[in-house]
Amino acid sequence: MFCLNDSDTNYEHSHKLFITSWDGRPVNLHVHPFSGDTSYDVGHYHHYAGITEAAPTGVPHVHNYYALTSFNDGHKHTIRGTTGPAFPLPEGGHYHHFEGYTTVNGAIPHTHKYAGNTGNEKNY
Repeated sequence: MFCLNDSDTNYEHSHKLFITSWDGRPVNLHVHPFSGDTSYDVGHYHHYAGITEAAPTGVPHVHNYYALTSFNDGHKHTIRGTTGPAFPLPEGGHYHHFEGYTTVNGAIPHTHKYAGNTGNEKNY
């Protein structure tokens, strides 16, 4: 079963599709917390923290993520991307790896590398 969410922003038409069942079983959605520090470049680093976008539980999946970094050295950066696949945890649940580069910003234009693993899933 699919539930269609129609959102119309900036006069562009778009759809979001949510899976509500998989192989006859209901599917719950979940998110993951994530946080870390960027690489040290041009004399500073930035901290970031956020919550991934929701994804279905119990099926192969990835999560989109987005966060603004801390304001350091007179500027901040944006991080965004898509996690890798789920890795099971011995005590139950799972986590995802993520990595990438921030947007360009600063008096001396530059980026920072970031990488980490999400926390365990939070169901809702």
